[in-house]
Amino acid sequence: MEILGLYEIDSSYINFLASFEQHLFRNKKVTQIFSRKYVGIVLKINDFDYFAPLSSFKEKHKRLTETVDFIKLGTYSVINLNNMFPAPISICKQVDILNLQDVHYKNLVRAEYRIIRQKSQLIVENAKSVYHHKLVNDGKSKLSQRCNDFKLLEEKCSEWIKTRKKS
Repeated sequence: MEILGLYEIDSSYINFLASFEQHLFRNKKVTQIFSRKYVGIVLKINDFDYFAPLSSFKEKHKRLTETVDFIKLGTYSVINLNNMFPAPISICKQVDILNLQDVHYKNLVRAEYRIIRQKSQLIVENAKSVYHHKLVNDGKSKLSQRCNDFKLLEEKCSEWIKTRKKS
């Protein structure tokens, strides 16, 4: 099995996709110091590489249990597989944890990554299940309703790639 990594993804691409999908998380809010990290590659399907956003652990996450689309990384962060999306690997940069400057943040990311590696098989299997569930049950279940529209995002990813090749 391929080892999952932590990635940063080009903000212009994220903003492009977010205009088509309400569940897509932006890279950075004005109040944030560090940009969002993504777990990847959680799924390879139809020639697309999928990435899932990490979100900071919040008080509400303490009472939530893990589900097929919601995975806790201790009390550090959570992975939202329902919000995964395809991205061209050319606009994804693997995070070099050792070269992160802020020591506190480096330790946080290191701890998150350690748990990601421990849960890598679960993450990949759940990503496949979420993707398949969305395709089969689009709009017919609570899970499919909270998922990104993967097929639409694949189309938009292809459009993005084509427009970049012309430039």
